[in-house]
Amino acid sequence: MPEGDATHPTAFEMAARQRAISVSEFFLKNRHLLGFDSQSKAVVTTVREAVDNALDACEEAGILPEIAVEISRRGAALRVAVEDNGPGIVEGQIGRIFGKLLYGSRFHKLSQSRGQQGMGISAAGMYGQLTTGLPMHIISRIAGEAQAAELHVSIDTSRNRPDIHRKRHLDWDRPHGTRVEVEIEGRYQRGPHSVESYLKQTAIANPHVTLALRDPDGVEIRFQRSVETLPPLPSEIRPHPHGVELGQLIQMLSDADARTLRQFLERAFSRVGRKTADAIIERASAGLSARSYPRRIAHAEATRLHRAIAGTRISGPRTDCLAPIGEERLLEGLRKEIDASFYTVLTRRPAVYRGNPFQVEVGLAHGKPGRPYLEADDGSTRRRKRRGDREQPAQAADLPGRSDEPVRLLRFANRVPLLYQQPACAITRAATQINWRSYGLRQPKGGLPLAPMVMLVHVASVWVPFTSESKEAVASYPEILRELKLGLQDCGRRLARYLRRDRALRLAEAQRSRIETYLPHVGIALQEILEIGDAERERTVAALDAVLRRQRKI
Repeated sequence: MPEGDATHPTAFEMAARQRAISVSEFFLKNRHLLGFDSQSKAVVTTVREAVDNALDACEEAGILPEIAVEISRRGAALRVAVEDNGPGIVEGQIGRIFGKLLYGSRFHKLSQSRGQQGMGISAAGMYGQLTTGLPMHIISRIAGEAQAAELHVSIDTSRNRPDIHRKRHLDWDRPHGTRVEVEIEGRYQRGPHSVESYLKQTAIANPHVTLALRDPDGVEIRFQRSVETLPPLPSEIRPHPHGVELGQLIQMLSDADARTLRQFLERAFSRVGRKTADAIIERASAGLSARSYPRRIAHAEATRLHRAIAGTRISGPRTDCLAPIGEERLLEGLRKEIDASFYTVLTRRPAVYRGNPFQVEVGLAHGKPGRPYLEADDGSTRRRKRRGDREQPAQAADLPGRSDEPVRLLRFANRVPLLYQQPACAITRAATQINWRSYGLRQPKGGLPLAPMVMLVHVASVWVPFTSESKEAVASYPEILRELKLGLQDCGRRLARYLRRDRALRLAEAQRSRIETYLPHVGIALQEILEIGDAERERTVAALDAVLRRQRKI
C-alpha cells in the first residue's frame, strides 16, 4: 500500500486520534451498565440509589431513618425527589458526592454497607443530565447549622468532576437531613418491578425504617417501622490474606509504610500475628526474611510470598463486619408486610468466599388464598389514599400469589432488594436447583416451585460479588451457592412439616364435616334399632356431636 494513501490514515494520524476516556464519559455512553437501560427501570434505579445512600447515612449516624419519596410529572419527564432525616452532608463535599463518579467512602472499607462503588447517585444525576439537560438539585443541612445549603450540580463528563451551577443558603424546616431532586426521562409503572415494590421489599428487610411514597397520580403509601432500634453497626476489618490476588499483593507491597516484611503482614492483613507471619515467611523461603524491606521485594519473590500465603493455614476472617437482618427482625418484617399462615426464618452461620466473609438468611411465608390467615396483617403499617378521598387501609399486595403460580422470590444483597436480572442471580440458581417436590410442593423442571408463598433470600457481605455495575444479581461462587442451598433446604424441611400437619388437619376436618352431615340420620337409625324415644335419640346425637367438637379443638 502506498505511504500516505488518502483513503487510509497513517500511523501518525491514528496516534493523533487517541485520547484518554474519563469514567464519566464511558458510563455516559454505556448507561445500561448502571441500570438505566429503559425508562421504567431508570426511575426505580434512581430511587434505589438515593434511598440506599440515605439509609447508610442514617444508620452510620445512629438515626432511625425516615425517608420520603416523591415522584411527579414535569411535562414528558419525571421529577424524582428523595428526602431523609439523616445527618446531612458537609457543603464542600456535596459537589463531589453528586457530581463525580467513583467517589465515595466505602470502596476501600471492608464492612457491610449498601453502597460499594461510589457511583450510584451520581450516575442517576448523569442520566438526568443526559435525558433532560438539567442538573441535580440538592438541599442539605447539618444539625446545629442555621441554614441549609442548596446546590445545583451536574457532571463535567470529559473530566469526571462536578460542575456547580448555583449555590446559596436558605431556611429549611428540617433540623438536619438531605433532599435530592433529579429530573429524568422516565416512565412510572406498577407491578413487581416498580418503585412501590422496591419500597415494600426494603421495608421487609429493614423493619426499623419508615418509608413514604407519593406517586405521580397523587397516591400515597406509607410503610411504618415496626422496630424502634437500629441494627448493630458493622465493624471494619482488614483484608484476609486468602482473598488477596497476586497483583493486589504486589501493589500493597509497593505502597507499604512498614519497614519489615513481618510488620507488613501483621499490619496489612487480618488474622495474621507474629507467629503466622513467620510461618508465611519461612514457607516462602529463598530471598525473603522477616526483616526484608516490603517495597524492594521483586516480582518473583512476591509470587513465592503469595503462594506461601495460600499454603499457610490461617484462621477465617472476623465476622463482626457483617450486620445480618437477624431472625427476629426478619420475621417481624415478613409479618408486617405479608399475609400468610406460616412463617419461618433462618440466619446461617457466617461463611467465606475468596477471603470475604458473608452470611445467608432465608425466610418463607406460605399463604392459603381463600382461607382465613392464622396471622394476618393488621393493616396499620401501610395506608393508601387519593387526593380528596378518605384514608383507607391498602389492599393486600400480590404477596403471596396463587397456588398455581411460581413462588414470589425476593432477593436481597446487604438489605437492598434486587428487582432485575433474576435468572442470572445465584439466589435464583440455588432456588431452582433444589428438589421442592420432596418438601411437598409442585415444581416444573428447572423452575421455581408452584405455591402461594414468598421466598426471601438475603446475602450479607463486606463485598457482594455482583455480576455487573448495576448491582442486580449475585455471582454464582460455589461457596455462596452452597450456603444458599443449605439455608433453603433447612427452611424447606420446616415447611414440609407444616404442610403435612395442615393436610392432616384439613382431612380430619373434612371427615368430621361428613359425619356431622349424617348425624341426624344416624340418630334416627339408632332410634329404630334400639327402640328408644325421641328424647333419648336427641341426647345420643348431642353426645356424638360433643365428641366431634372435642376432636376439632384437639
